[in-house]
Amino acid sequence: MVPLDKLDQITRRFDFLEAKLAAGAPPADIAALSREYADLRPVIAEIARYRAALDELRDAEAMVHDPEMRALAEEELPRLRDNISVMEGRLRLALLPKDAADARPAILEIRPGTGGDEAALFAAELLRMYQKHAEQQGWQFQILALAETELGGVKEATARIAGEGVFARLKYESGVHRVQRVPETESGGRIHTSAATVAVLPEAEEVDIDIPAGDVRIDTMRASGAGGQHVNTTDSAVRITHIPTGIVVTSSEKSQHQNRANAMAVLRARLFDQERRRADEARAAERKSQVGSGDRSERIRTYNFPQGRMTDHRINLTLYRLDAIMQGDLVEIVDALISHDQAEKLAAMDI
Repeated sequence: MVPLDKLDQITRRFDFLEAKLAAGAPPADIAALSREYADLRPVIAEIARYRAALDELRDAEAMVHDPEMRALAEEELPRLRDNISVMEGRLRLALLPKDAADARPAILEIRPGTGGDEAALFAAELLRMYQKHAEQQGWQFQILALAETELGGVKEATARIAGEGVFARLKYESGVHRVQRVPETESGGRIHTSAATVAVLPEAEEVDIDIPAGDVRIDTMRASGAGGQHVNTTDSAVRITHIPTGIVVTSSEKSQHQNRANAMAVLRARLFDQERRRADEARAAERKSQVGSGDRSERIRTYNFPQGRMTDHRINLTLYRLDAIMQGDLVEIVDALISHDQAEKLAAMDI
């Protein structure tokens, strides 16, 4: 049973926030108070439903002692107790700590790992997979920077994905993605293994990360690549170097002004991600096995083309529909990762 004193504490906090906002909070506090109030609103709704279910159960248990109502009460009690169990599960999920970045757009970065040209080709397929998934979800997908190989592979790709719940659902994709297949250039029919690295970062706002002008060096350079959109080169590409950390980001759209904005957005996202990681590491109770940790060095998934199989190693999920997955059908995978993460967090909760 969920402790009622904890629910009372949450309800009192919600009432305080509601009164504070109604009375006119200081402008500097309104944004933070409003976010907390909005986060607590669905929790309060679950608490109200849970309390109503408890009252209904108590009434039925009291009716058992009434000879005229006993039969009806005994018939209702199993249903009411099952309902309480369901309500407790929903309430515990609602009480899970929220990631403040879940509602933000995401910055997606893809780079080839081991495997040479084959790794670059696989990186290009991952980029298309996420682009198609975004289209299926009704999200906006904007490529900010793209460096290609002569064979059509990807040396490096950066994209911005915006829409409802983007980071909440894509943050589990960070890590090493491994592919096993026979490359087109392999005459002997041998299966090769190569890899690409995916990073999903929450988009940061200027208020999150302050970047003094003296901390960055901005260079304009010629955009170039292997054909396609880069046949007509321009001097509009922008490279920004963050001097304190050595982080380098680029953007190669047609507009130099837009490239500066894009590159600064990616730089803020990377610095914001560093801050989040430091905060996570500082929390001694944080589990390193948590699927949402986003460890870039962790091999999270294998795509085996000869067997049409995808395996997510973090949750031991294997699906034999690789063609659909590479076409962007990631819903089942993401849902399973979210459920696993929630189960891990619930097991660690003290309620």
